[in-house]
Formats: sequence, structure tokens, C-alpha cells
Amino acid sequence: MTHGHGARNSRRRYAAEINVTPLVDVVLVLLIIFMITAPMMTRGIKVDLPETTAKALPQKERPQTVTVDKNGRLYLNSISLDKRALKAKLRLMKKKDPKLKVLLKADKEVPYGLVAGIMADLKEAGIEEIGLVTRPSKRKGGF
Repeated sequence: MTHGHGARNSRRRYAAEINVTPLVDVVLVLLIIFMITAPMMTRGIKVDLPETTAKALPQKERPQTVTVDKNGRLYLNSISLDKRALKAKLRLMKKKDPKLKVLLKADKEVPYGLVAGIMADLKEAGIEEIGLVTRPSKRKGGF
């Protein structure tokens, strides 16, 4: 009888553990794939903003963005519109939200007169708070 008892102890017992190494490998590969492809998935409007030394202003809510590319095309939050449609859309938005704020992003190649005209159109649509978006300057000081 003791012989059978000793044989029972010498058997291997299976541990109920999960090998997570393959799971970690798969997760790391997926992480690398997403890190590489994520910047390619964001599609935006190519605008070369002018540089300034002004500090960024704090934003509590996300304002609407009007963009003018170097060819003079207008966009409202990445949607291409002509001047008339832009003004009409902004008027509707202003009726829904009386505190509507708009950021104007214009390529540095866009003539000043065009930017001033778009700002006048925004004012005509009832937009009182307009911010100009620029890129931080790498040099110290102004001018």
C-alpha cells in the first residue's frame, strides 16, 4: 500500500496558470502598428500658418474653425464651402449659440486683403469673437 501512495506523489501536477507571453507579444505588435498608422489616418487641410511670439490663449469650449488654404479655398471644420454657404452656415450656428466663437486659420501665402474680407464676412454673419490661429515662432522676440 505504501508503494501506491508514493507513486501518487511522484506524478506531475498541472498548474492552472495562463501563459501571457504570446498575448503580450500580440499586444505589442498591435501597438506598434497603431503608432505607425495613426498619423496617416488623420486627414486635415494643409495650411502653413504664420509664426508669431504670442502665447496661446486658454480655451474652455471648442470653437468653430474657418480655414483658408493657400489657394483661397474656404473650409468650416474641414468641410469645403464657398463664401455664401459659409456665411449662411455661420448665421445658423450663431442663432443656435449666441456665444459662438470662431478661429480663423489662414495660410501665410494668403493675401492680407482676403483674410480681412473673410473677417468682415464673419462679422456680417454676427460672429463677434474671432481668433486668429498662428504657429509659435522659434526665434525669441518680435519682428
